Amino acid sequence: MITNRIHISMPESAEMKPIRQEDLIASVADALQFMSYFHPLDFIRAMKQAYDVEESPAARDAIAQILVNSRMCAEGRRPICQDTGIVNAFVEIGMDVRWEASLGVEDMINEGVRRAYKHHDNVLRASILSDPAGKRRNTGDNTPAVIHMRVVPGDKVNVNLAAKGGGSENKAKLAMLNPSDDIVEWIVKTVPGLGAGWCPPGILGIGIGGTADKAVLLAKESLLDPVDMHELRARGPQDRLEELRLEIFQRVNELGIGAQGLGGLTTVLDVKIRDYPTHAASLPVALIPNCAATRHAHFTLDGSGPSLQKAPDLDQWPKIMWESGPDPRRVNLDTVTREEIATWKPGETVLLSGKLLTGRDAAHKRIQQLLDAGQPLPEGVDFTNRFIYYVGPVDAVGSEVVGPAGPTTATRMDKFTEMMLARTGLLGMVGKAERGPAAIEAIRKHRAVYLIAIGGAAYLVSKAITAARVVAFPELGMEAIQEFTVKDMPVTVAVDSKGNSVHQTGPAEWQQILLQRRKA
Repeated sequence: MITNRIHISMPESAEMKPIRQEDLIASVADALQFMSYFHPLDFIRAMKQAYDVEESPAARDAIAQILVNSRMCAEGRRPICQDTGIVNAFVEIGMDVRWEASLGVEDMINEGVRRAYKHHDNVLRASILSDPAGKRRNTGDNTPAVIHMRVVPGDKVNVNLAAKGGGSENKAKLAMLNPSDDIVEWIVKTVPGLGAGWCPPGILGIGIGGTADKAVLLAKESLLDPVDMHELRARGPQDRLEELRLEIFQRVNELGIGAQGLGGLTTVLDVKIRDYPTHAASLPVALIPNCAATRHAHFTLDGSGPSLQKAPDLDQWPKIMWESGPDPRRVNLDTVTREEIATWKPGETVLLSGKLLTGRDAAHKRIQQLLDAGQPLPEGVDFTNRFIYYVGPVDAVGSEVVGPAGPTTATRMDKFTEMMLARTGLLGMVGKAERGPAAIEAIRKHRAVYLIAIGGAAYLVSKAITAARVVAFPELGMEAIQEFTVKDMPVTVAVDSKGNSVHQTGPAEWQQILLQRRKA
Protein backbone atom coordinates (compact mmCIF):
# COMPACT_ATOMS: atom_id res chain seq x y z
CA MET A 1 0.00 0.00 0.00
CA ILE A 2 1.27 3.43 -0.89
CA THR A 3 0.42 6.18 1.54
CA ASN A 4 0.51 9.74 0.36
CA ARG A 5 1.87 12.13 2.99
CA ILE A 6 1.21 15.81 2.67
CA HIS A 7 3.42 18.28 4.51
CA ILE A 8 1.88 21.67 5.06
CA SER A 9 4.31 24.44 5.93
CA MET A 10 2.66 26.98 8.22
CA PRO A 11 4.04 30.51 8.25
CA GLU A 12 5.63 31.36 11.57
CA SER A 13 3.59 33.84 13.59
CA ALA A 14 5.18 37.19 14.04
CA GLU A 15 4.56 36.87 17.77
CA MET A 16 6.49 33.61 18.10
CA LYS A 17 9.89 35.07 18.83
CA PRO A 18 12.55 32.88 20.43
CA ILE A 19 13.13 33.38 24.13
CA ARG A 20 16.76 34.18 24.76
CA GLN A 21 18.82 32.55 27.47
CA GLU A 22 19.99 35.90 28.83
CA ASP A 23 16.42 37.17 29.14
CA LEU A 24 15.39 34.35 31.48
CA ILE A 25 18.58 34.67 33.55
CA ALA A 26 18.25 38.45 33.86
CA SER A 27 14.55 38.24 34.75
CA VAL A 28 15.16 35.69 37.50
CA ALA A 29 18.03 37.75 38.96
CA ASP A 30 16.00 40.95 38.86
CA ALA A 31 12.95 39.34 40.52
CA LEU A 32 15.01 37.86 43.36
CA GLN A 33 16.73 41.17 44.08
CA PHE A 34 13.37 42.95 43.92
CA MET A 35 11.63 40.61 46.37
CA SER A 36 14.54 40.75 48.81
CA TYR A 37 13.68 44.36 49.72
CA PHE A 38 10.10 44.98 48.52
CA HIS A 39 7.25 43.29 50.38
CA PRO A 40 4.18 42.67 48.20
CA LEU A 41 1.78 45.56 48.75
CA ASP A 42 -1.12 43.24 49.62
CA PHE A 43 0.95 41.92 52.53
CA ILE A 44 1.78 45.45 53.72
CA ARG A 45 -1.89 46.44 53.65
CA ALA A 46 -2.84 43.34 55.65
CA MET A 47 -0.10 44.02 58.22
CA LYS A 48 -1.27 47.62 58.62
CA GLN A 49 -4.83 46.38 59.23
CA ALA A 50 -3.49 43.98 61.87
CA TYR A 51 -1.51 46.81 63.49
CA ASP A 52 -4.57 49.06 63.62
CA VAL A 53 -6.72 46.54 65.52
CA GLU A 54 -4.07 44.89 67.72
CA GLU A 55 -4.68 45.39 71.46
CA SER A 56 -1.73 43.44 72.88
CA PRO A 57 1.09 45.95 73.49
CA ALA A 58 3.82 43.36 72.87
CA ALA A 59 2.23 42.12 69.62
CA ARG A 60 1.54 45.66 68.41
CA ASP A 61 5.16 46.58 69.08
CA ALA A 62 6.33 43.54 67.08
CA ILE A 63 4.10 44.41 64.11
CA ALA A 64 5.35 48.01 64.25
CA GLN A 65 8.96 46.85 64.07
CA ILE A 66 8.16 44.63 61.07
CA LEU A 67 6.45 47.49 59.22
CA VAL A 68 9.22 49.98 60.03
CA ASN A 69 11.80 47.42 58.91
CA SER A 70 9.87 46.87 55.66
CA ARG A 71 9.90 50.55 54.80
CA MET A 72 13.60 50.86 55.68
CA CYS A 73 14.40 47.95 53.36
CA ALA A 74 12.30 49.38 50.53
CA GLU A 75 14.08 52.72 50.86
CA GLY A 76 17.57 51.29 51.36
CA ARG A 77 17.13 48.31 49.02
CA ARG A 78 18.53 45.84 51.54
CA PRO A 79 17.09 42.47 52.60
CA ILE A 80 13.92 42.33 54.69
CA CYS A 81 15.34 39.38 56.60
CA GLN A 82 18.83 37.99 57.13
CA ASP A 83 17.47 34.62 55.93
CA THR A 84 17.11 35.42 52.25
CA GLY A 85 15.56 32.02 51.65
CA ILE A 86 15.74 28.98 49.43
CA VAL A 87 14.53 29.84 45.94
CA ASN A 88 11.40 28.09 44.68
CA ALA A 89 10.58 28.44 40.98
CA PHE A 90 7.26 27.48 39.42
CA VAL A 91 7.70 27.55 35.65
CA GLU A 92 5.09 27.13 32.90
CA ILE A 93 6.60 26.66 29.44
CA GLY A 94 4.40 27.06 26.40
CA MET A 95 4.35 24.12 23.97
CA ASP A 96 5.21 26.47 21.11
CA VAL A 97 8.12 28.20 22.80
CA ARG A 98 11.38 28.31 20.89
CA TRP A 99 14.59 28.87 22.81
CA GLU A 100 17.74 30.70 21.82
CA ALA A 101 19.88 29.10 24.50
CA SER A 102 22.76 26.76 25.16
CA LEU A 103 21.75 26.00 28.77
CA GLY A 104 18.83 23.96 30.01
CA VAL A 105 15.96 25.75 31.76
CA GLU A 106 17.09 24.64 35.24
CA ASP A 107 20.63 25.84 34.55
CA MET A 108 19.34 29.20 33.33
CA ILE A 109 17.25 29.66 36.47
CA ASN A 110 20.17 28.72 38.71
CA GLU A 111 22.42 31.20 36.92
CA GLY A 112 19.80 33.86 37.65
CA VAL A 113 19.84 32.84 41.32
CA ARG A 114 23.63 32.99 41.36
CA ARG A 115 23.69 36.51 39.93
CA ALA A 116 21.01 37.76 42.30
CA TYR A 117 22.61 36.43 45.47
CA LYS A 118 26.08 37.69 44.60
CA HIS A 119 24.98 41.15 43.43
CA HIS A 120 27.59 43.59 44.72
CA ASP A 121 25.09 46.33 45.60
CA ASN A 122 22.83 44.04 47.62
CA VAL A 123 24.56 40.82 48.61
CA LEU A 124 22.06 38.17 49.73
CA ARG A 125 22.92 35.50 52.27
CA ALA A 126 23.96 32.14 50.84
CA SER A 127 22.08 29.58 52.94
CA ILE A 128 22.03 26.46 50.75
CA LEU A 129 24.14 23.47 51.82
CA SER A 130 25.10 20.52 49.65
CA ASP A 131 25.52 17.01 51.10
CA PRO A 132 22.64 17.69 53.53
CA ALA A 133 23.01 14.39 55.41
CA GLY A 134 26.80 14.61 55.53
CA LYS A 135 29.30 17.47 55.57
CA ARG A 136 26.67 20.15 54.77
CA ARG A 137 28.91 22.45 52.74
CA ASN A 138 27.59 25.87 51.73
CA THR A 139 27.33 26.12 47.94
CA GLY A 140 28.32 29.78 48.21
CA ASP A 141 25.72 31.26 45.86
CA ASN A 142 22.37 29.93 47.16
CA THR A 143 22.02 27.46 44.29
CA PRO A 144 20.41 25.18 43.39
CA ALA A 145 16.83 26.39 43.41
CA VAL A 146 13.89 24.03 43.88
CA ILE A 147 12.26 24.06 40.44
CA HIS A 148 8.85 22.82 39.31
CA MET A 149 8.09 22.89 35.56
CA ARG A 150 4.95 22.30 33.50
CA VAL A 151 4.40 22.33 29.75
CA VAL A 152 1.23 24.24 28.82
CA PRO A 153 -0.39 25.53 25.63
CA GLY A 154 1.01 28.76 24.22
CA ASP A 155 4.23 30.45 23.22
CA LYS A 156 5.22 32.16 26.46
CA VAL A 157 7.11 31.28 29.64
CA ASN A 158 5.44 32.18 32.94
CA VAL A 159 7.56 32.13 36.08
CA ASN A 160 6.55 32.49 39.72
CA LEU A 161 9.47 32.84 42.14
CA ALA A 162 9.48 32.66 45.91
CA ALA A 163 12.33 32.91 48.41
CA LYS A 164 11.28 30.76 51.38
CA GLY A 165 12.92 31.28 54.75
CA GLY A 166 13.99 28.25 56.78
CA GLY A 167 12.11 29.31 59.91
CA SER A 168 8.74 29.01 58.19
CA GLU A 169 9.66 26.17 55.84
CA ASN A 170 10.70 24.01 58.80
CA LYS A 171 7.15 24.21 60.15
CA ALA A 172 5.57 22.45 57.15
CA LYS A 173 3.21 19.64 58.11
CA LEU A 174 1.59 16.79 56.18
CA ALA A 175 -1.21 14.54 57.38
CA MET A 176 -2.81 11.62 55.58
CA LEU A 177 -6.23 12.04 57.14
CA ASN A 178 -9.15 9.66 56.87
CA PRO A 179 -11.90 10.87 54.52
CA SER A 180 -14.21 11.34 57.53
CA ASP A 181 -11.70 13.47 59.49
CA ASP A 182 -12.26 17.18 60.08
CA ILE A 183 -9.69 19.28 58.21
CA VAL A 184 -10.33 22.39 60.28
CA GLU A 185 -9.87 20.55 63.57
CA TRP A 186 -6.56 19.08 62.38
CA ILE A 187 -5.28 22.55 61.44
CA VAL A 188 -6.44 24.15 64.71
CA LYS A 189 -4.68 21.41 66.68
CA THR A 190 -1.55 21.62 64.52
CA VAL A 191 -0.89 25.38 64.47
CA PRO A 192 -0.02 25.76 68.20
CA GLY A 193 2.64 23.08 67.73
CA LEU A 194 4.33 25.20 65.07
CA GLY A 195 5.51 27.57 67.79
CA ALA A 196 6.59 31.09 66.82
CA GLY A 197 9.63 30.17 64.72
CA TRP A 198 7.69 30.93 61.53
CA CYS A 199 7.43 34.59 62.63
CA PRO A 200 3.69 35.21 62.78
CA PRO A 201 1.64 37.04 61.74
CA GLY A 202 1.86 35.46 58.32
CA ILE A 203 -0.11 33.38 55.87
CA LEU A 204 -1.12 29.72 56.03
CA GLY A 205 -0.90 27.78 52.78
CA ILE A 206 -3.02 24.63 52.68
CA GLY A 207 -3.08 21.87 50.07
CA ILE A 208 -5.92 19.32 50.06
CA GLY A 209 -6.11 16.18 47.97
CA GLY A 210 -4.07 14.45 45.33
CA THR A 211 -1.26 12.42 46.87
CA ALA A 212 1.17 13.29 49.65
CA ASP A 213 3.57 15.08 47.31
CA LYS A 214 0.76 16.83 45.43
CA ALA A 215 -0.81 18.17 48.64
CA VAL A 216 2.50 19.70 49.74
CA LEU A 217 3.02 21.27 46.32
CA LEU A 218 -0.52 22.70 46.38
CA ALA A 219 0.13 24.24 49.80
CA LYS A 220 3.34 25.85 48.59
CA GLU A 221 1.72 27.17 45.41
CA SER A 222 -1.22 28.62 47.34
CA LEU A 223 1.16 31.01 49.09
CA LEU A 224 1.61 32.78 45.76
CA ASP A 225 -2.06 33.83 45.73
CA PRO A 226 -3.01 37.44 46.63
CA VAL A 227 -3.69 38.34 50.26
CA ASP A 228 -7.40 39.12 50.10
CA MET A 229 -8.90 37.96 53.40
CA HIS A 230 -10.18 41.45 54.18
CA GLU A 231 -12.16 41.50 50.91
CA LEU A 232 -13.40 37.92 51.40
CA ARG A 233 -14.71 38.72 54.88
CA ALA A 234 -16.48 41.79 53.52
CA ARG A 235 -18.28 40.02 50.66
CA GLY A 236 -18.73 36.56 52.15
CA PRO A 237 -17.79 33.10 50.78
CA GLN A 238 -18.86 31.94 47.34
CA ASP A 239 -17.73 28.29 47.47
CA ARG A 240 -16.66 25.58 49.92
CA LEU A 241 -12.96 26.51 49.86
CA GLU A 242 -13.76 30.11 50.75
CA GLU A 243 -15.92 28.86 53.61
CA LEU A 244 -12.95 26.81 54.82
CA ARG A 245 -10.62 29.80 54.53
CA LEU A 246 -12.89 31.94 56.67
CA GLU A 247 -13.43 29.24 59.29
CA ILE A 248 -9.72 28.44 59.60
CA PHE A 249 -8.83 32.15 59.73
CA GLN A 250 -11.23 32.73 62.61
CA ARG A 251 -10.36 29.58 64.55
CA VAL A 252 -6.58 30.07 64.28
CA ASN A 253 -6.73 33.72 65.36
CA GLU A 254 -8.88 32.70 68.33
CA LEU A 255 -5.89 30.70 69.58
CA GLY A 256 -4.43 34.01 70.78
CA ILE A 257 -0.88 33.17 69.61
CA GLY A 258 -0.36 36.63 68.16
CA ALA A 259 2.61 38.35 66.56
CA GLN A 260 5.90 36.55 67.31
CA GLY A 261 3.94 34.20 69.59
CA LEU A 262 3.66 36.92 72.26
CA GLY A 263 -0.12 36.73 72.51
CA GLY A 264 -2.57 38.90 70.59
CA LEU A 265 -5.42 39.18 68.12
CA THR A 266 -3.67 38.38 64.83
CA THR A 267 -1.79 35.14 64.25
CA VAL A 268 -2.61 34.78 60.55
CA LEU A 269 -3.29 37.51 57.99
CA ASP A 270 -4.82 35.13 55.46
CA VAL A 271 -5.45 31.47 54.74
CA LYS A 272 -4.89 30.20 51.19
CA ILE A 273 -6.18 26.82 49.96
CA ARG A 274 -5.75 24.84 46.76
CA ASP A 275 -7.22 21.39 46.21
CA TYR A 276 -7.00 18.48 43.76
CA PRO A 277 -9.02 15.28 43.22
CA THR A 278 -7.86 12.42 45.43
CA HIS A 279 -8.33 8.69 45.98
CA ALA A 280 -11.58 7.58 47.64
CA ALA A 281 -9.63 6.19 50.59
CA SER A 282 -7.44 9.28 51.04
CA LEU A 283 -7.50 12.83 52.38
CA PRO A 284 -3.97 14.28 52.20
CA VAL A 285 -3.70 17.69 53.84
CA ALA A 286 -0.53 19.81 53.86
CA LEU A 287 0.08 22.98 55.83
CA ILE A 288 2.91 25.43 55.10
CA PRO A 289 3.15 28.86 56.75
CA ASN A 290 4.62 31.95 55.14
CA CYS A 291 6.49 34.21 57.53
CA ALA A 292 6.68 37.98 57.91
CA ALA A 293 9.33 37.96 55.17
CA THR A 294 6.78 37.13 52.48
CA ARG A 295 8.77 37.18 49.23
CA HIS A 296 7.43 36.29 45.80
CA ALA A 297 7.30 37.76 42.28
CA HIS A 298 5.96 36.83 38.83
CA PHE A 299 7.06 37.52 35.29
CA THR A 300 6.23 36.42 31.73
CA LEU A 301 8.64 36.09 28.81
CA ASP A 302 7.31 36.37 25.26
CA GLY A 303 10.51 36.79 23.27
CA SER A 304 10.53 40.59 23.41
CA GLY A 305 13.31 40.76 26.01
CA PRO A 306 13.72 40.40 29.77
CA SER A 307 10.74 41.04 32.05
CA LEU A 308 11.84 43.33 34.86
CA GLN A 309 9.94 44.21 38.03
CA LYS A 310 8.44 47.67 38.52
CA ALA A 311 9.27 49.43 41.77
CA PRO A 312 6.19 50.11 43.90
CA ASP A 313 5.16 53.52 45.20
CA LEU A 314 6.80 53.92 48.62
CA ASP A 315 3.87 56.12 49.69
CA GLN A 316 1.92 52.85 49.93
CA TRP A 317 3.95 51.96 53.05
CA PRO A 318 2.41 53.19 56.30
CA LYS A 319 4.38 55.88 58.10
CA ILE A 320 4.73 54.16 61.47
CA MET A 321 7.36 55.21 63.96
CA TRP A 322 8.80 52.60 66.35
CA GLU A 323 9.80 53.73 69.81
CA SER A 324 11.07 51.66 72.71
CA GLY A 325 8.51 53.00 75.16
CA PRO A 326 8.55 55.70 77.85
CA ASP A 327 11.03 54.09 80.23
CA PRO A 328 12.87 51.09 78.73
CA ARG A 329 15.43 49.18 80.77
CA ARG A 330 18.92 49.92 79.43
CA VAL A 331 21.53 47.21 79.96
CA ASN A 332 25.32 47.36 79.71
CA LEU A 333 26.31 43.91 78.42
CA ASP A 334 29.90 44.43 79.51
CA THR A 335 29.02 44.77 83.20
CA VAL A 336 25.66 43.00 83.58
CA THR A 337 25.46 40.49 86.44
CA ARG A 338 23.35 37.47 87.33
CA GLU A 339 21.80 39.49 90.17
CA GLU A 340 20.76 42.19 87.69
CA ILE A 341 19.06 39.84 85.22
CA ALA A 342 17.14 38.28 88.11
CA THR A 343 15.06 41.49 88.22
CA TRP A 344 13.94 41.30 84.59
CA LYS A 345 10.29 40.43 83.91
CA PRO A 346 8.76 38.41 81.01
CA GLY A 347 7.46 40.73 78.29
CA GLU A 348 9.66 43.63 79.40
CA THR A 349 11.47 45.69 76.74
CA VAL A 350 15.24 45.86 77.19
CA LEU A 351 17.80 47.90 75.23
CA LEU A 352 21.19 46.19 75.02
CA SER A 353 24.50 48.03 74.67
CA GLY A 354 28.01 46.59 74.72
CA LYS A 355 29.54 43.42 73.33
CA LEU A 356 27.95 40.03 72.66
CA LEU A 357 29.05 36.95 70.76
CA THR A 358 27.08 35.27 67.97
CA GLY A 359 26.55 31.59 67.25
CA ARG A 360 24.14 29.24 65.48
CA ASP A 361 23.79 25.48 65.01
CA ALA A 362 27.17 24.79 63.42
CA ALA A 363 29.09 26.90 65.96
CA HIS A 364 27.34 25.21 68.89
CA LYS A 365 28.23 21.82 67.47
CA ARG A 366 31.90 22.84 67.18
CA ILE A 367 31.88 24.15 70.76
CA GLN A 368 30.44 20.87 72.02
CA GLN A 369 33.07 18.86 70.16
CA LEU A 370 35.88 20.95 71.67
CA LEU A 371 34.52 20.74 75.21
CA ASP A 372 33.90 17.00 74.96
CA ALA A 373 37.48 16.52 73.76
CA GLY A 374 38.82 18.53 76.70
CA GLN A 375 40.13 21.25 74.38
CA PRO A 376 39.92 25.00 74.97
CA LEU A 377 37.61 27.22 72.99
CA PRO A 378 39.25 29.35 70.27
CA GLU A 379 41.01 32.52 71.31
CA GLY A 380 38.49 35.34 71.69
CA VAL A 381 35.61 33.00 72.52
CA ASP A 382 34.89 33.47 76.21
CA PHE A 383 31.23 33.28 77.23
CA THR A 384 31.77 34.00 80.93
CA ASN A 385 29.01 36.38 82.08
CA ARG A 386 28.24 37.18 78.46
CA PHE A 387 25.31 36.90 76.05
CA ILE A 388 25.11 34.98 72.78
CA TYR A 389 23.02 36.11 69.80
CA TYR A 390 21.61 33.38 67.55
CA VAL A 391 22.18 35.02 64.18
CA GLY A 392 23.63 34.45 60.72
CA PRO A 393 23.84 37.94 59.20
CA VAL A 394 23.89 39.09 55.60
CA ASP A 395 27.28 40.31 54.38
CA ALA A 396 27.85 44.05 54.76
CA VAL A 397 27.91 46.31 51.71
CA GLY A 398 29.30 49.80 51.35
CA SER A 399 29.83 51.48 54.72
CA GLU A 400 27.71 48.98 56.67
CA VAL A 401 29.17 47.36 59.77
CA VAL A 402 27.03 44.29 59.10
CA GLY A 403 24.14 43.45 56.83
CA PRO A 404 20.61 42.66 58.05
CA ALA A 405 21.06 40.62 61.21
CA GLY A 406 17.79 39.40 62.64
CA PRO A 407 17.51 36.42 65.01
CA THR A 408 17.21 32.78 64.04
CA THR A 409 14.88 30.26 65.69
CA ALA A 410 16.20 29.53 69.17
CA THR A 411 14.62 26.10 69.60
CA ARG A 412 17.29 24.63 67.33
CA MET A 413 19.81 25.49 70.03
CA ASP A 414 17.78 23.90 72.85
CA LYS A 415 19.85 20.72 72.71
CA PHE A 416 22.98 22.76 73.50
CA THR A 417 21.52 25.04 76.20
CA GLU A 418 22.42 22.99 79.28
CA MET A 419 25.97 22.55 77.97
CA MET A 420 26.41 26.25 77.27
CA LEU A 421 25.03 27.39 80.61
CA ALA A 422 26.80 24.75 82.70
CA ARG A 423 30.20 24.65 81.00
CA THR A 424 30.91 28.07 79.47
CA GLY A 425 29.64 30.60 82.03
CA LEU A 426 27.07 31.97 79.57
CA LEU A 427 24.64 34.41 81.18
CA GLY A 428 21.95 34.88 78.55
CA MET A 429 20.77 34.22 75.01
CA VAL A 430 19.07 36.27 72.28
CA GLY A 431 17.06 34.62 69.51
CA LYS A 432 13.52 34.38 68.23
CA ALA A 433 10.51 32.24 69.15
CA GLU A 434 9.88 30.07 72.18
CA ARG A 435 12.20 27.69 74.04
CA GLY A 436 11.34 24.06 74.75
CA PRO A 437 10.88 22.52 78.23
CA ALA A 438 14.49 21.31 78.55
CA ALA A 439 15.93 24.71 77.63
CA ILE A 440 13.56 26.53 79.99
CA GLU A 441 14.55 24.20 82.83
CA ALA A 442 18.24 24.85 82.09
CA ILE A 443 17.60 28.60 82.14
CA ARG A 444 15.80 28.31 85.50
CA LYS A 445 18.44 26.00 86.95
CA HIS A 446 21.34 28.29 86.05
CA ARG A 447 19.45 31.54 86.72
CA ALA A 448 20.06 32.68 83.14
CA VAL A 449 17.73 34.59 80.81
CA TYR A 450 16.45 34.32 77.24
CA LEU A 451 15.59 37.41 75.18
CA ILE A 452 13.97 37.73 71.77
CA ALA A 453 14.57 40.15 68.95
CA ILE A 454 11.77 40.51 66.39
CA GLY A 455 11.93 38.05 63.51
CA GLY A 456 11.24 39.94 60.28
CA ALA A 457 12.95 43.15 61.44
CA ALA A 458 16.54 42.26 60.47
CA TYR A 459 17.54 45.56 58.87
CA LEU A 460 16.14 47.53 61.81
CA VAL A 461 18.08 45.34 64.26
CA SER A 462 21.29 45.71 62.26
CA LYS A 463 21.22 49.47 62.76
CA ALA A 464 21.90 48.87 66.46
CA ILE A 465 25.18 47.04 65.63
CA THR A 466 28.07 49.50 65.66
CA ALA A 467 30.99 47.06 65.18
CA ALA A 468 31.46 43.44 64.12
CA ARG A 469 34.41 41.10 63.77
CA VAL A 470 34.80 37.36 63.20
CA VAL A 471 36.45 35.68 66.18
CA ALA A 472 36.19 31.96 65.39
CA PHE A 473 35.30 29.38 62.74
CA PRO A 474 35.50 31.72 59.70
CA GLU A 475 35.14 28.70 57.41
CA LEU A 476 31.51 28.45 58.53
CA GLY A 477 30.62 31.60 56.59
CA MET A 478 27.48 33.21 57.94
CA GLU A 479 27.54 30.68 60.82
CA ALA A 480 30.97 31.83 62.09
CA ILE A 481 31.21 33.21 65.62
CA GLN A 482 31.38 37.00 65.58
CA GLU A 483 31.62 39.64 68.25
CA PHE A 484 29.07 42.42 67.85
CA THR A 485 29.17 45.77 69.60
CA VAL A 486 25.60 47.03 69.93
CA LYS A 487 23.95 50.28 71.00
CA ASP A 488 20.35 50.18 72.27
CA MET A 489 19.50 46.89 70.53
CA PRO A 490 15.77 46.32 71.21
CA VAL A 491 14.83 42.95 72.73
CA THR A 492 12.03 41.49 74.86
CA VAL A 493 12.46 39.27 77.91
CA ALA A 494 10.99 35.93 76.81
CA VAL A 495 12.14 33.56 79.61
CA ASP A 496 13.17 35.07 82.93
CA SER A 497 15.65 33.64 85.41
CA LYS A 498 12.82 31.81 87.21
CA GLY A 499 11.79 29.96 84.05
CA ASN A 500 8.65 31.98 83.30
CA SER A 501 8.03 32.10 79.52
CA VAL A 502 6.10 34.87 77.80
CA HIS A 503 5.40 32.45 74.93
CA GLN A 504 3.32 30.42 77.38
CA THR A 505 1.70 33.19 79.40
CA GLY A 506 1.01 35.59 76.51
CA PRO A 507 -1.03 33.29 74.22
CA ALA A 508 -2.81 31.72 77.22
CA GLU A 509 -3.90 35.16 78.42
CA TRP A 510 -5.16 36.26 75.01
CA GLN A 511 -6.90 32.96 74.34
CA GLN A 512 -8.90 33.50 77.53
CA ILE A 513 -9.68 37.10 76.59
CA LEU A 514 -11.00 35.98 73.20
CA LEU A 515 -12.97 33.13 74.78
CA GLN A 516 -14.69 35.53 77.17
CA ARG A 517 -15.53 37.87 74.30
CA ARG A 518 -17.19 35.04 72.38
CA LYS A 519 -19.28 34.16 75.41
CA ALA A 520 -20.32 37.78 76.03
